[in-house]
Amino acid sequence: MNDKQKQTHLSEIGDQGYTVVENAFDAGLADEICQVLANIEKSDEIVPAENLFEGHSTVRIYNLLAKHAIFQKIAVNENVLPIVEGVLDAGCLISSLSSIAIAPGETPQPIHADDQVIALARPHKPLVCNSMWALTDFTEENGATRLVPNSHKLDHFPEFGPDIHYDSIAAEMKRGSILIWNGSLWHGGGENTTQERRIGLAMNYCAGFIRQQENQQLGIPLDLVKNFSPRLQELCGFGTYHDLIGHIDKQSPAQVLLGSGANFSSIWDKT
Repeated sequence: MNDKQKQTHLSEIGDQGYTVVENAFDAGLADEICQVLANIEKSDEIVPAENLFEGHSTVRIYNLLAKHAIFQKIAVNENVLPIVEGVLDAGCLISSLSSIAIAPGETPQPIHADDQVIALARPHKPLVCNSMWALTDFTEENGATRLVPNSHKLDHFPEFGPDIHYDSIAAEMKRGSILIWNGSLWHGGGENTTQERRIGLAMNYCAGFIRQQENQQLGIPLDLVKNFSPRLQELCGFGTYHDLIGHIDKQSPAQVLLGSGANFSSIWDKT
């Protein structure tokens, strides 16, 4: 992705709250990920959570970085991460990485904002930037993510409930595309009226100074993290934010827990 393309996507996120990166990954990778997910779902006996938010006919698999090496390349994708860093900053973290497979017959997910559990007045600077990878085509009929454009600029959250309606549009996109949005944008999974699953990856990020949705430091075995690239280790929270937040006795988590990483010098040492 060149700088002009990046700026176009950032402008769209700033203006309307979201953007779509087309042809961001190939069909071969989509097929491979779908097969890996199918294997995990079977081996771990994963079933729908059966609640209003997660759905009654939707299979979600969490903590994917701990489950298969293929997901390591998702978080550092060259067509997504530069945009996320532009919305947040280079100190951003992986908040969560999960799959969402909406099965036939699933009803619409209530409209919500991904940052509405954060107790700050709205609107505010972006604290969350999330992405949805289309592993299958996303259509209005099969449950494509529904968006309320410009809602990231509002001064309130949507009211959450099954019978509450907000005007929204379907983020239709071809397999291999990636939807990226400001975490304040109102959105929700769509209704699947087809006979096939709509499968996506929710690759979510947050600012480096707030708590991640999934606890990456405790959820991923350290022996596995040691094999991650240095950038992926940082994204999982084994670095520090602005050379201060997250240190352990004036060392980076990578130094203490992984025996790797550059020598830590705090922001106060540098002043």
